[in-house]
Amino acid sequence: MTASPRQRRSTAAAEPAPSPEATLGLHEPGHLFRRAHQHSVSCFNAVFGRAVTPLQYAALRVLQEHPGIDQVTLAAAIALDTSTTAEIAVRLERDGWIVRELGARRQRRLELTAEGQRVLQDMLQSEAVLADRILQTLEPAEREVLMALMHKLLGQPPA
Repeated sequence: MTASPRQRRSTAAAEPAPSPEATLGLHEPGHLFRRAHQHSVSCFNAVFGRAVTPLQYAALRVLQEHPGIDQVTLAAAIALDTSTTAEIAVRLERDGWIVRELGARRQRRLELTAEGQRVLQDMLQSEAVLADRILQTLEPAEREVLMALMHKLLGQPPA
């Protein structure tokens, strides 16, 4: 005996619908990278608060390692376009953490101020805490594998 359309509808309605997350393509790399980025930013904010963004932190770290570089070089180092990097530099200068000086060929030379160095030193003390929080669900060997694979994916040699 065949079920009527009404019976088929009521049977289908009784089955639980799959959760939205199950249908969002969690197997797709782009979606997983976006979720991983959200996790990373959430951990960053939990450890450092919201006074400094992850991109500002990246800029400060590069300027610590390469004092006096120009904005275009900084943009390449943190993989951002030059206009976004310029906006970050303006905010860091406004906060008193860097100085921007106009150099040859109208390039802006960037350097940490004493306050910027202090802020960065305070943050560096919690850098391991941040890494542990981001990678907390992974075993030590899995962390090494993940880091190696991310470097490989991005075409960068491991540090």
